Amino acid sequence: MRTFVIGDIHGCFDEFIELTEKIGLQNDDLLISLGDIVDRGNKSKEVYEYFVNRPNSIVLIGNHERKHQNRILSYAQEIVKVQFGNDYEHFLIWLDTLSYYYETDEAIIIHAFFEHDKPLTEQKQEVLCGSTSGDRYLEKKYPEGTFWTEFYTGTKPIIYGHHVVGDAPKIRNNTYGIDTGACHGNYLTAIELPGFIIHQVKAKADHWKAQQKEWQIPVLKAKNWDEMPSVEIDKQLEKLAYIEEAEIKNYLAGIKKWKQELEHSYTTIKEHIDKYTRELLHTHAESFNQEANKQSFKTFIFKSRANNLTIEDLQKSLNTPNKVLKIKKELGI
Repeated sequence: MRTFVIGDIHGCFDEFIELTEKIGLQNDDLLISLGDIVDRGNKSKEVYEYFVNRPNSIVLIGNHERKHQNRILSYAQEIVKVQFGNDYEHFLIWLDTLSYYYETDEAIIIHAFFEHDKPLTEQKQEVLCGSTSGDRYLEKKYPEGTFWTEFYTGTKPIIYGHHVVGDAPKIRNNTYGIDTGACHGNYLTAIELPGFIIHQVKAKADHWKAQQKEWQIPVLKAKNWDEMPSVEIDKQLEKLAYIEEAEIKNYLAGIKKWKQELEHSYTTIKEHIDKYTRELLHTHAESFNQEANKQSFKTFIFKSRANNLTIEDLQKSLNTPNKVLKIKKELGI
């Protein structure tokens, strides 16, 4: 049985299949991904499905998988969430079954970093997968401008990815960096064990550059604007204000106009609540509290009766579009 360790695939499914064909992958060969199988490339779901369905396969947690696990979604993860659709939750469940390292007789396989003075079993997960917290932790440990591989003196080789090292693997101090930037149009690399034989294929395109442009509108439409607090909508609009493409600018302008129209509703909502409160006082003077408590906006009714309901009260409580729309419906506005 042969073992193949493959670098950061990042959704580059076509290149991945080309590489498996080049190495002549057999069913009884062990295939190990050192993480970051999704995001940036054009076929993340296909890569995921391949590993789920192939026996003799191991996938490690990379920083991109960890982002999905922790529901910390930047643009690359938002694209994948849309691409996966209803299968996204199954993907998250599968991620929880993965490990942060794997060891063979010939090598230690990790995604990103390794503390040179600690055994494998004592390595921190955030270090192994290269998360932001792992980065910050190592910044305090190693001198500025240095990398952990400069300090590694272990006798067992370490194969890692995470950092694009160029067109060819970076071999130093018994470590092998094999992220050769496939999603950026460079190379996808695998190392064959036990001989540490290097195999590569050239990427067909800069997939990440193309994906960023292609998925902007679908990702924007997939955002849960209705449940998003007003301040978060403002942050999103400000964050995306740099975009010059007409279709995206028009979509964002529509979101901004929609939000402004909802905000203008606060005055009307207050007027209707005050009117409803006056009518309730007139028709149900003796049972006012009982009648008011039947309404979902009872807090506003009691404030109105005390003549201290303000627009600011409404803005604070009705802080998402859905909350505004719901009370408008209840008030018949």
